[in-house]
Amino acid sequence: MNYQQLIKALFILCVMCLSFTSCSTDDSNLNTDTTSITVKLKSTLGELDKVFLDVVDVQIRVSASEQESGEWLSLNAINLGVCDTSTISQETQLLLVDNFDLNTDYVHEIRLVLGENNFMNIGNVLHALDVNNATPSNLIKTRLSSNGRYDVVIDIDIDESVSYDDEENMMVLTPKIYTAIRQFEY
Repeated sequence: MNYQQLIKALFILCVMCLSFTSCSTDDSNLNTDTTSITVKLKSTLGELDKVFLDVVDVQIRVSASEQESGEWLSLNAINLGVCDTSTISQETQLLLVDNFDLNTDYVHEIRLVLGENNFMNIGNVLHALDVNNATPSNLIKTRLSSNGRYDVVIDIDIDESVSYDDEENMMVLTPKIYTAIRQFEY
């Protein structure tokens, strides 16, 4: 009987020691100065559905406070290159940035950087779209929360973005984008 009580006492002692040591606050290695951001692209289509965009980068302008002008920061975009806007919509968004960690600074705006290889298909003939060095951006004006996770969706309105320039006799791409940002709590 004595042997069983000794084993039982040792077992309870081991369980108590394990429970106290496993609840250490040092194990929660949370960095309170960073947050995570994911960026996706979708298109709103109307009459023009064969437009191809050359996505080069996604950038945000950040600073320590709202009063500072800030600097542009690349979000190291993935899925770069020419994308067919008819294949991306609300249901099939194109993932551009996947959980990029950044400081919890003030975000002024976000921009979609486009390359030179933008075109549209009209009657199975490809027509170049002149971008005129336009880099579409949207104001966000928000401070990111520590240890937050943000999902940003850039919606480009294709019908509003493509026009014909009579003077230059060319198709012009002036991207009209709208940005939605959602925060997810940990």
